[in-house]
Amino acid sequence: MRNLFFIFFIALTTHSFLFSQTIQSPDEFLGYDIGTQFSRHHQVIDYFQSVSEAVPDRVKLEQYGATYERRPLYLAYVSSEDNMKNLETIRENNLKNTGLLDGTPSSTDVAIVWLSYNVHGNEASSTEAAMLTLYKLLTERKDLLENTVVIIDPCVNPDGRDRYVNWYNETTSQPYDIDQQASEHSEPWPGGRPNHYLFDLNRDWAWATQVESETRLKVYNKWMPHIHVDFHEQGINEPYYFAPAAEPFHEIISDWQRDFQTQIGKNHAKYFDAEGWLFFTRERFDLFYPSYGDTYPTYMGAIGMTYEQGGHGMAGLGILNDEGHVLTLVERLTHHTVTGLSTVEMASKNAKELNTEFAKFFDNSDLKYKSYVVKGNQDHLNSLKTLLNKHEIAFENASGTKVSGYNYRTGQQGSMSVDKKSLVVHTNQPKGKMVKVLFEPNAKLSDSLTYDITAWSIPYAYGLEAIASTSRVSSSKVTEQSFNQTLQKTYGYVSKWNSLEDAQFLGDLLKHDFKVRFTEKPFSSNGSDFERGSLILTHGDNKHIEDFVGKLNTLAKKHEQVLTSINSGFSQSTPDIGSPDIKLINKQKVAILSGDGTSSLSYGAIWHFFEQQLKYPLTSINTDDLGRTNLSKYNVLIMPSGYYGSVLNENNMKKLKEWVRAGGKVIAFDGALRSFAGKDGFSLKYKDSEGNSSNDNLTPYADREREYANYLITGAIFKAKVDHTHPMAFGYKDHYFTLKLGSSAYSLLNSGYNVAHLDNTKVFSGFAGKNALSNLSNTLVFGEERMGSGSFIYFVDNTLFRSFWENGKLFLVNSIFFVNNNAYEL
Repeated sequence: MRNLFFIFFIALTTHSFLFSQTIQSPDEFLGYDIGTQFSRHHQVIDYFQSVSEAVPDRVKLEQYGATYERRPLYLAYVSSEDNMKNLETIRENNLKNTGLLDGTPSSTDVAIVWLSYNVHGNEASSTEAAMLTLYKLLTERKDLLENTVVIIDPCVNPDGRDRYVNWYNETTSQPYDIDQQASEHSEPWPGGRPNHYLFDLNRDWAWATQVESETRLKVYNKWMPHIHVDFHEQGINEPYYFAPAAEPFHEIISDWQRDFQTQIGKNHAKYFDAEGWLFFTRERFDLFYPSYGDTYPTYMGAIGMTYEQGGHGMAGLGILNDEGHVLTLVERLTHHTVTGLSTVEMASKNAKELNTEFAKFFDNSDLKYKSYVVKGNQDHLNSLKTLLNKHEIAFENASGTKVSGYNYRTGQQGSMSVDKKSLVVHTNQPKGKMVKVLFEPNAKLSDSLTYDITAWSIPYAYGLEAIASTSRVSSSKVTEQSFNQTLQKTYGYVSKWNSLEDAQFLGDLLKHDFKVRFTEKPFSSNGSDFERGSLILTHGDNKHIEDFVGKLNTLAKKHEQVLTSINSGFSQSTPDIGSPDIKLINKQKVAILSGDGTSSLSYGAIWHFFEQQLKYPLTSINTDDLGRTNLSKYNVLIMPSGYYGSVLNENNMKKLKEWVRAGGKVIAFDGALRSFAGKDGFSLKYKDSEGNSSNDNLTPYADREREYANYLITGAIFKAKVDHTHPMAFGYKDHYFTLKLGSSAYSLLNSGYNVAHLDNTKVFSGFAGKNALSNLSNTLVFGEERMGSGSFIYFVDNTLFRSFWENGKLFLVNSIFFVNNNAYEL
C-alpha cells in the first residue's frame, strides 16, 4: 500500500512539474522581460495560442471576429480540466438560470468572469497584463479555476493598439526617455485610442456600430458573465482606480450589485495596501450611460467594473510624472494583473451567491413600464429591429388599435393609434431591465455630475412616435413580408425620401451612373401624392443606360425600395416633371478635412458614415495640405468638429470663401462653427449669455465643481422646430428631437435659413443646467447661409455623434445633394 501511494505521489509530482514546464511565461515566450517593450498584437495572440496548445485541457482559444484592418479578435476560456470538459453545460446552465434558455439548470455553482483588455488602443499596459494574468492563473492561482470560468479578451481594439505600439516602437529612444516633453510621449493625430474608424469602442457597447462591438456582443450574449471588467488607463499623475463606482448609479442597479463591487474593491485594497500602492474609489467613474464596458454588463445583470491605471499613451515605457515618480510599463501592468487576479479570487469565493443573485436580477416584475410601443417610418422601425436583434431583445407587433401612457412626442400622458406594423417591446422578458434603460423617456439621475451624456432614449434617437405603457400592451409575433416588385416600362418612377435607406439607394443609383431628380415641391401623379425630396427617374434622363428598367429593378430589389410608376411628365398637381422645381441631382464630389485641428472622433464618425452606411466616395484632405489643395475639384467640403484657428489662417479663409462664392458648399459640425461665428462676412453669431445676478467668485471652493454644472448640458434631448420646406429638412416633419451635447448657443441667422431651431428650453430627457438653459431659447440647431453661389451649412448639434442618433443622418445627406442645388455637372 505504501509503495502504491509512493508511485501515485511520484506520478502526481511529475505531472505537476511537467505541467509547469510546458507553459512558457510571457518573458520566455516573447524573448524579453514583459513590460520592457510593447508587444505587438500578433505576439500577444501567438502567446495565447502557445499556451492553449500547451494545455488544451485548461485553455480554449476562440476567434470571434476580425477588425476592419483584418486583425483577428480572440477570446481565451480558462478553467480547470473538469470545467473545460463541461464548458458547454456550464454556459447553458447559466442561461437557464436567467430564463434566457428554457429548462432548469443542473448546477449553478460555477462563476463566469470576463476580463476585457485594451479597448482603448493607447492604454496599452492592460494587454501586457492579460498575458501575465493568463500565466499566473494557470500556475500560481490554479485553485481559483476549480469553480470559475475566466474569459479573457486580450485586446478588444487591435487596430488602435498596433497604431500606438508601432508608432511608439519606432519613435522611442534607447533607453526610453522619461522627460515628459520627449517626442515619445506625444502621439500624433489621431492617436491610438480609437479603432480603425476612430470610434471610441468603450462607448459603443449599446449601439454596436463597429464590427468589433457587434461580433463581441454575439459571444457575450452566449455567455452572459457574472462579472465583467474593463481595463483602462488614465493620466500619468493619477493613482489606480477601481470599484466601487461613483454616483450616479442607474436606478435598476441592484443593492447586491452595489455591495458586491464594494467587496471586490476592498479585496483589491488588501493587496494594494500590502505594497503601499495608491488607489482611489467612488469618484469620477459613474454607472449611468449604458454604452460602456462597465454599464452595459451591469444592465445585463453582471458586476460591471472599470479599472483605471495611471499612464495612458503619454507614459510609454516610462515617464517622470509631476510627483517625481518614474511610472513604468512594468508597474502599470503589474497593478492590472493584481486586480484581475483579485477579481477572479472574489468570484471563486462567492461563486454560488453570484449565481443566485444573478438569477434574481432577471426578475422584472417590479418595472413601472410593462411595454414600449413605437410606430413611424418603416425603415426606422427596421433599423430598430436590427439593433434589438444585436442584443437579442425580443419584440412583437401591436395587435390593437390604440395605446395609452407616457407620450414621447408631447412629454406627458396621452394616447396613440397603432396598427399591425407598430412594434411592441415588453419588459417581462429576461433582458427587460436593458429594455427599460434603452427606452425609458427620462433616466432618473441621482447626481447631476456625470461622466457622459444623460439622454439616449431610443424613440427619440430613431425618430419614432412612442408610448410607454404601465400595463402590458396586446401584441403578436412579428411577421416579416418579403419584398416583391417587378417594374414595367413606363415614363418614369418615383421613390420616397425619408430615411437613410433611401439615401443609400440614391448613392447606389449615382454610383451606377443613373440620372436622378428630386422635387422641391409636393406633387401628384397617377393618383399618388409625393412629398418634397422624392426621387424621380425617367427614361428620358437615362437613355445612356442600356436596359434601364432591368438595372433599376435590380437596384430597387437590392435596397427593397418601392418605386411608384408615373405615366406622364404632366402631373395632376404641379410641378410637372420638367419643372425647374424638379432638379437633377449632381453626383457630388465630397471632401473632408482630417488631421491636426480636427476632432478624430468627429472625423471618424463621418468617415464611417460614408464608407459603411451611405457607401458613397469621400476624399480626405489633411489640414496641413489645405493651402495647396485645388478645391475646385470638389462640390462639398465637410469640416468635422475641431479647432481650426491655425488651419483657417487669413489665406486659407480667403481661399475657402472664394471657393464657396463660386458654388462650393461647406458643411461645418459642432466646434467647427467657431471658425465662422462673429467673423467678417458671416451672419453666424454666438448668442450672448443673459446676465446672471450671482457672483461666481463668491462660490466656495468646495462647491465650484457642482456650481459649474449649472452651466452644462450633458447630452440632453430637446424638441426643435423644423422648416421642412427647406431642402436640408426634406423627409422630416415640422419638429425634430435633437441631442444637444453642450451649452454652445448661436443666435438665429439674420441672413440665411434657420432650418431647425429651439423656440423654448423644455428638456425632454437628460440633464441641462439652469444657466445653460436660460441661453437656449431662439437659438440655431441647423442652418444655411448663402455666400455668392455657394453655401455654408451649420450643424450646431452633431447628428453623427457616435453614429447612434439614426434620425439625424438624413439632414447631412440632404445638405450634400439637395441644398443649394442650382447646377448639374456633366
